[in-house]
Amino acid sequence: MFLAQEIIRKKRDGYPLSEEEIRFFINGVCDNTVSEGQIAALAMTIYFRDMTMEERIALTLAVRDSGTVLDWNKLNLHGPVVDKHSTGGVGDVTSLMLGPMVAACGGYVPMISGRGLGHTGGTLDKLESIPGFDIFPDEHRFRDIIRDVGIAIIGQTHSLAPADKRFYATRDITATVDAIPLITASILGKKLAEGLDALVMDVKVGSGAFMPTYEQSEQLAESIVAVANGAGCKTTALLTDMNQVLASSAGNALEVREAVQFLTGEYRNPRLFEVTMALAAEMLVSGKLAEDRDTAYRKLQTVLDSGKAAEVFGRMVAAQKGPVDFVENYTHYLPTASFSRPVFAEKRVIEKQCIVTEMDTRALGMAVVALGGGRRKATDTINYSVGLSGIIALGSEVNTDTPLMTIHANSEDEWHTAAETVRKSLVLQQKALQQTNVLAAESNVETKVTTQMVYRHISG
Repeated sequence: MFLAQEIIRKKRDGYPLSEEEIRFFINGVCDNTVSEGQIAALAMTIYFRDMTMEERIALTLAVRDSGTVLDWNKLNLHGPVVDKHSTGGVGDVTSLMLGPMVAACGGYVPMISGRGLGHTGGTLDKLESIPGFDIFPDEHRFRDIIRDVGIAIIGQTHSLAPADKRFYATRDITATVDAIPLITASILGKKLAEGLDALVMDVKVGSGAFMPTYEQSEQLAESIVAVANGAGCKTTALLTDMNQVLASSAGNALEVREAVQFLTGEYRNPRLFEVTMALAAEMLVSGKLAEDRDTAYRKLQTVLDSGKAAEVFGRMVAAQKGPVDFVENYTHYLPTASFSRPVFAEKRVIEKQCIVTEMDTRALGMAVVALGGGRRKATDTINYSVGLSGIIALGSEVNTDTPLMTIHANSEDEWHTAAETVRKSLVLQQKALQQTNVLAAESNVETKVTTQMVYRHISG
């Protein structure tokens, strides 16, 4: 029999906790025998004392096992169960494309996603811009969709990793959210409860990233890969660029629109294409659906070109109670904002041809929140139609006639407020841009994926 206060004391004094002690504490979080104050105390000691790899694995498994762990064996699936998780980003709509792409290649993707957090958009919020889309099917229906379609994207149920919900709520109000061992256990506790054969992590780096520095993003990626592999799930990670908005749009319905255009080939933002293909290829290789990345890329391109990936997306939307003809008629179903207009650089700022050299990605994400496209508090109602589209890329040449992006707002007043934020978020210089990817150069790391948007590949 353990005592919560003695577990806290032991960790406070710098000693590693045993697996049994960690499980006792997490079980107490679930059944409320451990108080909020005790959760806060342990979180703070972990923040300052860190955890060994053995402790991190034990904590992750205890969080996973605090609720239901999905088992897919009875469905006799014909391929691996794989998923992707992102640490969040502005215009990061990759889930909506790579899930159907991987499913079209023979994988099964039981993607349990979240809502928007701070300046980052949430996959569930994006999907709820589709009329009727059900993000909380019952477990039986969820399994049926995975078996029949190959992918379902749903919200976290009460039965999956319930310890994390209470633990995170306390961390959120005690300044311990950004402790890497706790972030690792929070992310993986939920993901491993999906019963995965393989997981790919997308860890963001740059001005719009969750972790403030490249080094911390790298540490988080390495922690997640090591812990997940130690827990028995084949996991790799990519560090990807968030020094600019990933897609051409930011905002729920606008991103869904871009996802459909991507899948059908109507329009593919090159940055979004690069990251989506890299992550999806990693899923195929990790799930043994492709022997190497080159083969994976060819398979993914085939399901895009043939329309199979778009078909899978449409079947998923219909299976989750959205319109059966959504892919064909998305413009009819997605909401549109009341006031939409492009924003241009001010003449006093730009006298001749300039180049976009920097972007405050976080500020643009917060502009979408301010328009009503995100939540300041959990009870806020989202306006799915607002946001930004046609977002200019770093390195682009601009003058006073070049749209920086289009703002979709509720009113002209809100448009003007957002326009001021947009202009302040971009740095325009009247000289040739020598290198937009400054962060990657400064990090001086050896990259295995030598591309502009993907900095580094980390494997276990």
